[in-house]
Amino acid sequence: MKNNMAITAILASVTFLSACGGSSDSSSPGAPETTLPINVCETSSGLTTVNNGTELNFNVEQQYYVNQSASITVGVSNQNSNDYQFNWQQTAGPALDISSENSPVLAFYIPEAADYSFTVEATSGQISYSDKISISAAQMSQQLNVYSDHQVVAGNDVSLRLGQINNQVPSNIQWCYFSDQQISLDLTNAERPLFTAPDNIAEDTFVGLKVTADFAGETLTDEVFVLVTKQNAITSPYFDSPIAKTYAYNSASPYAINAQRCVYSNQLNQTCELNDLPLIGQQLDSETIADVMDRVVVSHDWMGRNFEQFLTEADPNSDFIKLLQSVSAVVISYDIRPSFYWVATGAIYLDPEYLWLSPTERDTINEAPDYRSDFGNDLKFIMPWRYVKNNDYVSISYDRAIRQSRTIADLTPRLASLMYHELAHANDFFPRSTHSQLQGPTLIDDFYRRANSNSLVSDQLQNIEPLTSAEIYGLAAVSFLGETADAIQKAYVPSDVTSFFLTDYANDFYNYSSTREDAAMLFEEAFMSHRYQIQRDVAVTDTDNLIVDWGQRGRIGADELSTRAAFVINQMMPEVDGESLLNGLPAPINMIAGQDWFDNVDISPSLSRNMSRASTMSNISSDANAVTSDNRPAIQVGREHRDMPIPSR
Repeated sequence: MKNNMAITAILASVTFLSACGGSSDSSSPGAPETTLPINVCETSSGLTTVNNGTELNFNVEQQYYVNQSASITVGVSNQNSNDYQFNWQQTAGPALDISSENSPVLAFYIPEAADYSFTVEATSGQISYSDKISISAAQMSQQLNVYSDHQVVAGNDVSLRLGQINNQVPSNIQWCYFSDQQISLDLTNAERPLFTAPDNIAEDTFVGLKVTADFAGETLTDEVFVLVTKQNAITSPYFDSPIAKTYAYNSASPYAINAQRCVYSNQLNQTCELNDLPLIGQQLDSETIADVMDRVVVSHDWMGRNFEQFLTEADPNSDFIKLLQSVSAVVISYDIRPSFYWVATGAIYLDPEYLWLSPTERDTINEAPDYRSDFGNDLKFIMPWRYVKNNDYVSISYDRAIRQSRTIADLTPRLASLMYHELAHANDFFPRSTHSQLQGPTLIDDFYRRANSNSLVSDQLQNIEPLTSAEIYGLAAVSFLGETADAIQKAYVPSDVTSFFLTDYANDFYNYSSTREDAAMLFEEAFMSHRYQIQRDVAVTDTDNLIVDWGQRGRIGADELSTRAAFVINQMMPEVDGESLLNGLPAPINMIAGQDWFDNVDISPSLSRNMSRASTMSNISSDANAVTSDNRPAIQVGREHRDMPIPSR
């Protein structure tokens, strides 16, 4: 990094994208796009370089203010930061909530006027540099605040967030850019600009933005700087587009080096062998949280800390520890969206949106929308889903514009369902019963041996009782795989879809996206109901008013699904008898056709939570007149994860 990192340009051309409904949490389809003029900024307060006579250079802001996001950036003289690991520590001042202590950009929110001091160490192999820096924060009247300065790799997607003032959105929001380097800016949501960092940089470079807006009769401004770091050339056929810089959460782990290079690297030229990175369960006596944490790879330390806390507090039956035996590693990074499991590496990849606890942690996560957001827009139906308990949603929606924290209990329902799903994929391919038989040399080799012999759990499930609706398979290809709907599919109305769906024994529309998803969906819903008493709703509705044609709560408890679901459970979690588990689940409850999706949340009578599948259905309440608010929960259609291609050997 040069002594004086230049503020480079951004944004000479502008791309406007339309906002629309998506395959995961989203707002209603068809929201109008917003366009704003973009100009070159006339002035910038810029950054000041500070050198204390060491190899480290600090870039600091001209002034720091209370109740403002702020940052300090460090670099090594005449070197890029890619080869260095950083570690910041606060040494003086009121305690700050810091979530980027391992980044060259130390980002924080200033709670009060005071002097603050920090130390930083930059390490590369046997080389280590350290230094200290101090700043002073002053009081200021009303101001804009952009969350937040941070570091991204060249070519990575970037999101920023303009904060509200007194829970109000400023008006007349205008963005401008510094310097002359072209980059496209998406201002569909003026409070959340999106862009792709330049990838043709010769050295670590700052991208700078300035926002101006009106509030309470004043015109206010703020500036934000994103450090774009130059990375090694991409040589990997597996990760062939820019990805975040990640590292082993436990640097002392015996698998730290191999986990880092084998599961999320632009230099992964061929898949690693099992001898280099075996499945966790191939280790002797490996069923502990510590063994799992030895395989965790992160872009920020808080992701590993929160994941470990989740395993400690929210997995009393050690389900996830057992299921994690079938993965090689867990990757959590700011640029992973949506989550997935990939047999090429044997790892699961988690979107950190499921794990943040504080606003500063959430600030580090990229907000780029799920790429599948437009799939299925030509169809006349949707199949929304939700998880509920005691006639209420279990997943809380947190507005990005509001600074708020949450607890492990708050995030557990959503993260648990994701974990059951992704780990079902891993245990579909390599259940623990197969670990002693794996031959290698790579996991892909063993996958093909099992697939060619029809030994995968999902393959055996299709042999026992396959899904047969060609119509639903075709519609799933449109909704989840991005295929173009034909005229017949575009003409289907909700009642058609209901008739197709009820001829089979699936618990969700997503089962039809692949045989692998069929098995995973059965496992996920069964264990969410069994372990957390959280039930899943699914329905067929129209797209405009969300009027339910057919819907059901707890479909996994239906008699007709028991053979398929019990088989999957017995194969993936043999400690739990599948038939006994399913017999203990609440009986399914039908929704009230003709009412909308939101009113149908209140359909469980008080006794239904203790009713088994064998109980009479005559106790179902017809009182489903829950009053909906103007701020209704987000509609969930599709899934929050994706399938990854199976690479050739």
